[in-house]
Amino acid sequence: MKKIALLVLAFVMTATAAFAEGAAAAPAASGLTAAVAALFAIAIAAFGGSIGMGLSISRAVEGIARNPEASGKIMTTMIIGLALIESLAIYTLVIIFIKA
Repeated sequence: MKKIALLVLAFVMTATAAFAEGAAAAPAASGLTAAVAALFAIAIAAFGGSIGMGLSISRAVEGIARNPEASGKIMTTMIIGLALIESLAIYTLVIIFIKA
């Protein structure tokens, strides 16, 4: 318990010193840097969304193969899940347009 208290105290003291400095002006990002960052962001979002969609579709197909009577409920849940996964990639695109 004593070690945790000392660790928290050390963290608070260093954080106080770090935030006590004046705010330095951040260098302005060039247009090329912002474009590359936007490309990486949408690529990561698309990659994650496609992995999630592939896994959810494969699990839904496996579930339907095991229990064909529940195919209606499984398909409905899968479609809702796919829409939510796709919305995350779309949100990333919207945020990129807002920031750019």
